[in-house]
Amino acid sequence: MTLVALCTLAFFATMVARLVISPVVPEIVETFGSSTGVLGLALTGLWMAYAFAQFPSGVLADRYGERIIILVAVGLTTVASALLALSPSMPVFLVLTLILGGVAGLHYSVATTLLTRELNNIGTAIGLHNSGAPLAGLLAPIAAAAVSQRFGWRAAIALGAVAALPVFVLFRWKVRPTEPARPEQPMGDRFALKPVVELLSRRKIAFTAVLAFLFEFVWQATASFLPTFLIAYHGYSVTFASTLFSAYFVIQGLTQPGVGSLSDRYGREETAGLCAVLGIGGFTLLLVGSRLAVLLVGIVLVGVSMGWGAALLPRFVDNLSNEERGAGFGLVRTTYMMLSATGSVVVGTIAETAGWGIAFGTFVVFLSVICLSLVGNRVLDLGF
Repeated sequence: MTLVALCTLAFFATMVARLVISPVVPEIVETFGSSTGVLGLALTGLWMAYAFAQFPSGVLADRYGERIIILVAVGLTTVASALLALSPSMPVFLVLTLILGGVAGLHYSVATTLLTRELNNIGTAIGLHNSGAPLAGLLAPIAAAAVSQRFGWRAAIALGAVAALPVFVLFRWKVRPTEPARPEQPMGDRFALKPVVELLSRRKIAFTAVLAFLFEFVWQATASFLPTFLIAYHGYSVTFASTLFSAYFVIQGLTQPGVGSLSDRYGREETAGLCAVLGIGGFTLLLVGSRLAVLLVGIVLVGVSMGWGAALLPRFVDNLSNEERGAGFGLVRTTYMMLSATGSVVVGTIAETAGWGIAFGTFVVFLSVICLSLVGNRVLDLGF
């Protein structure tokens, strides 16, 4: 449990460093005389850099061992957050934001691989590990807003370094060195096109990647626009919408270990399908009802649904050999996350042109496609 706890804290720290930026965007814009569009570009670049780092992190872990890569990720997150808080200009801020996304992205795939090698119930382990993100989603924006009001936006962004530094110390102290999976193989061989294409084209891997893309697309857009949807579509106040948004993250964090445990006990596909069904019900309630009771039930269902990673991500691991898990898991993470990063742009554009009802209705469509795909694969025995 010590390893799980420290990996979860590391994930929490790297997520805090990314999430403390959004609440202070107006102050940053005013300081540098910039625009919200430029800051939006910086944040998009941050998440894209985070997604891109997943594959190289696995390759590095195979060569040098998981422990050292996690320490590098958390240590450099500390440094990058501190430097970002000291940015003298907007161009420097943009560059450091990209760097922050890249170094924070070194953690997740490597930590997941480490947990699957050390533990048996990998669904439960991944669920516990994933709970670090919603915990950060609950605490980081609130803390950033409070610190910014009293000390300014630079102190708010520095919270990323404050969160990461003690985790770095604890991880270095408590986690023993790990043996690399492929210490002798040149890293250049791992980036060769042919093996990359071969791995991604495997039927079970490709099918799981498509499902992960659809789920992650919905997660990304929900994380970006749920408060705005509650305000614009239902007419709730900013305070109340933010409270429901926090509740969404709490529910997601609390239920992910349970989702992972269900996937270990009853199957990856069955539990992922349940997540999709709950999401369909939750988003439908958010669309059709404005009463508080209806919205609360909808938020609960959506929160549980968006814990899908604890059910589906172990399916990647199940279909990778021990030698492939480091780079292989990172590769599929980079692939589907780069594609799903478009969720915010696509849904935001739909909302502007067709309204928030249609925009959030696309989530029901995506989740329905997941359900139909899982049922079709099982009933027709397609071998995916």
